Amino acid sequence: MKRIIVIGVGAQGSTIAKRMNEHPGISEIICADYDFKAAKVLSDALAKATALKLDARDLDSVIAAAKGCDLIVNGLPLDYNLLLMEAALAVNASYFDMAGPMEDIGFVETYKMLFSEWHAKFKAKGRTALVGAGSSPGLANIMAREAVEKMDRCETISIYVYENVMTKRFTPFWWSPEIAFWDMAYKTFRYENGRIVTDKPFSRPITMKLRGINREVRMVDHEHDEPVTMGLLANTVLKGVKNVEFKYGGFGVKLSELLHKMGLLSDKPVDLNGTPVVPMDLILKLCPPAPKYPDELKSIINDGVVAEEGAFLVRVEGTKGKHSVRIDSYAVGPGLVEAFETSGLSHEAYLTGQCASVFVKMMVDDVFSDPGLFVPEQLGADAREYCFRNLAELGVTIDETLQQHTIYSRPRRKRAATRPVKTSTGRTDASPSAAVCLSRKSSLTFSGNGRTGDPRLRGGPDKCFRTPCTGHPVHPIFNTGGGDALLMNP
Repeated sequence: MKRIIVIGVGAQGSTIAKRMNEHPGISEIICADYDFKAAKVLSDALAKATALKLDARDLDSVIAAAKGCDLIVNGLPLDYNLLLMEAALAVNASYFDMAGPMEDIGFVETYKMLFSEWHAKFKAKGRTALVGAGSSPGLANIMAREAVEKMDRCETISIYVYENVMTKRFTPFWWSPEIAFWDMAYKTFRYENGRIVTDKPFSRPITMKLRGINREVRMVDHEHDEPVTMGLLANTVLKGVKNVEFKYGGFGVKLSELLHKMGLLSDKPVDLNGTPVVPMDLILKLCPPAPKYPDELKSIINDGVVAEEGAFLVRVEGTKGKHSVRIDSYAVGPGLVEAFETSGLSHEAYLTGQCASVFVKMMVDDVFSDPGLFVPEQLGADAREYCFRNLAELGVTIDETLQQHTIYSRPRRKRAATRPVKTSTGRTDASPSAAVCLSRKSSLTFSGNGRTGDPRLRGGPDKCFRTPCTGHPVHPIFNTGGGDALLMNP
């Protein structure tokens, strides 16, 4: 039996605590937060939990709170990561968080430090630290690794997250506006031709079609962990990938880009009638907070939902034998209304929280217990399979499509040749010659989504796909009546 402490019981932290309360291998959960009311409300609802008021800025206080725990779960902003990692080492506990730290030495340099110094520290203690393991980063990373393993060599990994969930009540972000705006205003990273490149915010805009959205949408580069970690691990776990990018789009991105162009996301003071004002401080003061409690979410939804659309795509390109291959993997899960109806959470909190809870469960079950510090793309096949299977049980599934192009040494023919083929009735038909069949597509999913009772399947009600993990019949996609409405958000 294991004891864990969840430090920071917001949307994601509370979801992890709730899932661990159901785990037979957990004996006690400490719900720690500076907001004691939030910790007490959560702990009162959980049989195995106790509440604790904690100032996580004080290392000694964190060490005292975590003494005797087997795992520290970090649900706080990035600024606390290294301090909580230090506490984990002090009490000989494993460690988990959902995004890598942003230190003064720089994002890339921080990850280099994690992969070297901090990896050695946790390895020496015989403990495991898993960092950046939510939805993105997290799920996106193991989706990418799963696709890479189907190739001989990887060339490009592209992660596209589009979120356009709007309500009549102005709700620009469904997670911390402070974190969202600072992320938007920060320089972007991409791994390009084998090296990490920085660029300005909202750079390299593109328009593209994403499944489930009936128009092209605008996507821009966005500061995120994946291009950095995947770039640093390109030759060790990602078969020599040369390019990695993360692009983001949707209402929050559009709003942030407009504010950025006006200088309102700057942290440099401006003079306003003799008074120095920091534009970002003003924006954060005026911006409505993300809904935190179920009654807040219910009120927003009851006021009216204007748009509920999104997509979460991981595209991996490379080669298999003499063929160029592209694998598109879509994450599928509930939108705002369905997530709230089934769990009392927003779509954002549901996806990130459920993904994080599965990674934590994997650590509790010792499916992955290698000593050292790791990111999700370093997980082996058994650990990835465990995550996909457990996520499917929570209504988060993966649809994967393979497109393979044969590489020819001679020019392609303009038209497919035909040859007679005898059918089962004896009639002779014309069909394309196999010699010029240039592409092959197949779809699969790792398991069913939350609507496993929905008969509306691709190919009719008598058709379903088999998950490669369990062999059980699954429903790979759900419709809302008007087409593929994939209500996915990062």
